[in-house]
Amino acid sequence: MGYAEKRATYWRGRFKQADGKYGTVSDPTGAVVKFATKRDAKQAADAEEVAVRRGEWRDPSAGQETFGEYASRWYAVQDLAASTMQNYRRHIEEHLLPTFAGKALAGILRSDVERWEKEERAVYAASSVKTWRSTLHLILEDAIDEGLITSNPAARRRGRGKRAGRSRDRGPEKVIIDPLGALLLAERAALLSGRDDEFVAVILKTYTGMRWGEIVGLETEYARPGTVRVEWQLYELDTGELVRVPPKDDSYRTIDATDWLSALVADHIARTKPVPCPCHGKTYVFRGQGAARTSGHGGAKLVDVARRASVSTGTVSNVLNHPERVREETRAQVELAVAELGFVRNAAPAHEAAHWRRNGFATWLFQPAATGWYPKKAPQEPRPVPLLGEPWPGVPARGRGASQRADACWLPVAKGLTPHGLRHTHRTVMEDLGTEKVLMDERMGHLDGSVSARYAHVTPGMRRRLLVGLTEQWETALAARRAMCPHSPVRVLDRLLALAA
Repeated sequence: MGYAEKRATYWRGRFKQADGKYGTVSDPTGAVVKFATKRDAKQAADAEEVAVRRGEWRDPSAGQETFGEYASRWYAVQDLAASTMQNYRRHIEEHLLPTFAGKALAGILRSDVERWEKEERAVYAASSVKTWRSTLHLILEDAIDEGLITSNPAARRRGRGKRAGRSRDRGPEKVIIDPLGALLLAERAALLSGRDDEFVAVILKTYTGMRWGEIVGLETEYARPGTVRVEWQLYELDTGELVRVPPKDDSYRTIDATDWLSALVADHIARTKPVPCPCHGKTYVFRGQGAARTSGHGGAKLVDVARRASVSTGTVSNVLNHPERVREETRAQVELAVAELGFVRNAAPAHEAAHWRRNGFATWLFQPAATGWYPKKAPQEPRPVPLLGEPWPGVPARGRGASQRADACWLPVAKGLTPHGLRHTHRTVMEDLGTEKVLMDERMGHLDGSVSARYAHVTPGMRRRLLVGLTEQWETALAARRAMCPHSPVRVLDRLLALAA
């Protein structure tokens, strides 16, 4: 058993740690506890020895390792997906180490964590701070398992020191869009990019609820008649590398697709004839664009001239190369479009990227399509997308002097909408159509761990009803778009409008 040892002015408790080795009762910082009486020292020593025998004893001095040292060790032994490792590293380096790096693990108090969180919330979104605190909690929980500390100062105590209500952690509501808005947005995205790929991608995302990485990483073999199989995604690391990884939370799934959506994707593949990318050796449904075409500054392309003049690209090519083959009226029309757009013949083409970049797509295609504005980019301030108003809904003017040549601009379709907002949109549309929860979870890749979910199963009838509802919404949106103008500068949409006549 333990015993009390008299020192000059106090008593200390001594207990047996192992054969021939004794320890001294210490506080959480590793300092020796000085007892006023022999009895108190003896009781504390006995308690420590009991903990040793039960395998529950923890060395207080171990908690003197700094958070920075332990976080480095902790991160080094993790073996997780590249995306998760990247997120943990960002959380630790950018938000945890600046405050806790030099603090001893045992010296981190709950008040320190609360003060840090309050300061972070003053600068960052509440949802982000909540994620960073969860990472801190995870690291300190592992420190407890290693016997370095005895309690977790990052653990949340419900209702203590917080304002009442749930508004404290509630972020802004996610913006969604209706089917017609999604159609208009997809058309604008295609006009901004100068090709039909973005139209197909936005519509596919709207009517399947696929995640961004799943759209970028969709391989042609998984775009099948009547279904889209989610087997992989491409995740963009901070280094710019796109890694091919399983879908989030291993949410492998087969998504039912309407006949018209399957045909839209199949026609896109047949038209673009994709080839294996140099980075992964896989054939993807969608390819990226160079920076010049996704920054709002690139020059006009041949297709832009064709859209402006309401002729085919072949006609524009003939005007440029064999003007004698084209009627004078048409030639004048094309030459006017060339002058208005500032088209430069034989200009160096923009570098074609193998895949979209999240920032390039969201910032320079999706957001301008949703809001009608290009974002701020030094030295330029936010500015409306410059348009030539004909043909409707307008062709983006490009290159130098674009703003001076423009005669129109777009009104917002959905301010605040993000690419991920289309996933929220799809879920909301399914709710509106009365889709059963089990089918909604299957399409979204969500897992319901409740007991009731084990007894719910998807039936063919559920699938048919949803596909009928999605088709009706698509046809209604297409009819509304045709009522605005029976034609579109986007070729794929123009064909769809003609078929809907």
